[in-house]
Amino acid sequence: MKINYFFRHPKVGHSIHRVFRTLIEEIDKSEETCFFEMPNKGSMPLDVLKNNLFTFKKRDPAAIHHITGHIHDVLISLIGVKTVLTVHDLVFIDNVKNPLKRFYKWLFWLYIPIKIADRVVCISNETKQNILSKLKTDKLQVIYNAVDPIFHFDKREFNKKKPVILHIGTGWNKNLDRTIEALDGIPCHLRIVGRIRESQSTLLNKFKIEYSNVSNLSDDEIKNEYINCDIVNFPSIYEGFGMPVIEGQQTGRIVVTSKIEPLLEVAQGAAAFVDPNNVLSINKTYLKIINDDAFREKIISEGYINAQRFSVKSISNQYIKLYQKLK
Repeated sequence: MKINYFFRHPKVGHSIHRVFRTLIEEIDKSEETCFFEMPNKGSMPLDVLKNNLFTFKKRDPAAIHHITGHIHDVLISLIGVKTVLTVHDLVFIDNVKNPLKRFYKWLFWLYIPIKIADRVVCISNETKQNILSKLKTDKLQVIYNAVDPIFHFDKREFNKKKPVILHIGTGWNKNLDRTIEALDGIPCHLRIVGRIRESQSTLLNKFKIEYSNVSNLSDDEIKNEYINCDIVNFPSIYEGFGMPVIEGQQTGRIVVTSKIEPLLEVAQGAAAFVDPNNVLSINKTYLKIINDDAFREKIISEGYINAQRFSVKSISNQYIKLYQKLK
């Protein structure tokens, strides 16, 4: 069995590449795999045309063609061959205010691609239900993201005097601003992964938060960030899945995350949950983690157990079973 994987242009982002690279390495042990990256990173009509022409040239009647995410519109060039589409979230619709743009996105990034695809994989039940609220289909199947095997349990003595709080991401949905406010008066070091905006830098200085900032990290560098922290902070206001939750649990760190789906689904109770819109809720959770040793150790232990659900072997086997049904 041959599977051709299609990725968005790498400059658009590496998160999907990271998730599927791990899977492809495992699947390649038993199946023939090949992957392609789009030549254009934009979504304007000319970019879409060039990416579709590129995809069309890579068609193989003997292969299963897997669109790994974001570039849903290239499925137009794969009509007539076996296809799988993975949908990570619907932020491309949910975050658009203009009704005409929303309809365009719904038509070309959701309705048409799902009609063309033989099977559609959702990375969480939340994503599946979100799709079903906008489009009725029986093609959907939930397969979670896999945690990279480079993440492993690493015992660390918790620093109660000045814990290192690792915050992943600085985008609109990652809730860095409320995190900064919630840390007011708590001795800690905030380690931020991602490019900080000027407004965020101003807020850090206003609340006198001790912090450091890194971006563009390699996989090994990201792994070490988890190892070197005491708390993984992920109080996001919107996610399709939430890999930092699993990566933190797998490393043996307590994870702070939001009491919203799909983070509840992913964490399975094994995290310190907060109301992401409430600064006081986040603040109280940090204080409980720092001061309540039994609570902290219980969550860490349960988190590591939960992370085993997302092993690359388990997730890759689910994909292989899906591919075999399309042969």
